[in-house]
Amino acid sequence: MALGAYVHIPFCEHRCDYCAFATWTDRHHLIDRYLAAVRVEVLRAVADGLGPVATVFVGGGTPSLVPAEGLAAVLDALPRTPGAEVSVECNPDTVTPALLDAYLDAGVTRISLGVQSMVPTVLGSLGRTHDPDNVAVAVAAIRSRGFASFNLDLIYGAAGETLADWSRTVDAALALDPPHVSAYGLTVESGTALAADPARHPDDDDQADKYELVTARMAEAGLEWYEISNWARPGHRCRHNLGYWSQGDYRGFGCAAHSHQDGRRWWNVRTPERYLAAIDEGRSPEAGAEVLDPAARRIEALQLAVRTDDGVPASALSDDDRADLAPFLVDRGDHVVLSEAGRLLANEVAVRLR
Repeated sequence: MALGAYVHIPFCEHRCDYCAFATWTDRHHLIDRYLAAVRVEVLRAVADGLGPVATVFVGGGTPSLVPAEGLAAVLDALPRTPGAEVSVECNPDTVTPALLDAYLDAGVTRISLGVQSMVPTVLGSLGRTHDPDNVAVAVAAIRSRGFASFNLDLIYGAAGETLADWSRTVDAALALDPPHVSAYGLTVESGTALAADPARHPDDDDQADKYELVTARMAEAGLEWYEISNWARPGHRCRHNLGYWSQGDYRGFGCAAHSHQDGRRWWNVRTPERYLAAIDEGRSPEAGAEVLDPAARRIEALQLAVRTDDGVPASALSDDDRADLAPFLVDRGDHVVLSEAGRLLANEVAVRLR
C-alpha cells in the first residue's frame, strides 16, 4: 500500500472559533526555526529508512502563511514516488501568483482552499476573516498556473446560516467549476470559542437539510460522492485522504503530527516550543503511541471504509442489522454502501459493524 506523509504547519493569523487544531497566532517568530526543524525531522526519518511517499499533505494552521522557500526545503527533503500527489492548504487571502509559482517549483500538485462560506455574515459567525471575493481570484490564479487539481473546502451549520445562505455558498463554489469539493458539518470541539457559546451550536436537523442540498447540487454538477463529506470529478479524488480511509501507513512531521504504521499509531509533542527543543537536542519529538490489536484494527478498518463509496463487506453486519438498517444502505450483494440517508447516520451504522 502507498505510503503518505503529513506536514503540520501550526501558524495562523487568526484562530477560527471552531478550531481545535494545534495552531497558534502568536508564534510567528518561530516560523523559520520551525521549518528548519521539520526538515531535520524528515531527513532523520529518511536516514532511518523512510521510503518514497506517494502522497504529501501540508496542513495546519495556514501553510500558505509561511515562506514558500522554507516549505519547499521541507518538501525537497521528502523522497517521493513519480507522480506523487502533493497538496497544500491555503487561505484564499494569502494566495498569490508568486506563491503558487514557488509551490509548483517545489512539486506541489494540488491546492486546497479554505473557503468555508461565500456569505460574509456566515464567515463572521465562524470567526473567519478572509474576503469571499478572493476565492475566485485564488481559483483563477491556481488555474492559470496549471495545477493538476484543487479543492474547495466548505462548512455548513454556522449560527445564523440559513438554507438560502448555504445554497448561495454551494452555488458560488460550483460556479468556479472545482474538480473537488469537501463539505463538512460544523462540529463543536471542546476548548474552542464555539464550545463556550451553546447558543451558536449547530442544529442536527438543519445540518441534515444542508447535507441533502449539497448532495443534490454536487450530483447536478457532475461531481461524484466518494466519502461522506467529499465529492470529485473522475481522476481528482484526494489520494492522500483515501490512504487514511483505507487505514494506510503515513508519517507525520512537525508538532502534533500523527503517524501510523502496521497498526501502531504515534504522535508528536503538541507545542512548537517543545518540538523545537526535541529536534535541537537530537531527541525524538514523539509524545505517545498506541498499538491496536488485530480485532480492534479490523473494526477500525470497517468504520473507516463504511464512510466511502467502496462500503464494507455485507458480512460486516448481521442479517438482523442489515434488515434493520435497510433504509440506510445500498445492497450491492457482497458489499453494502451507505445510502444518502445512511450518510447522515453513519455513526449508527458504524457501531453495528462486526
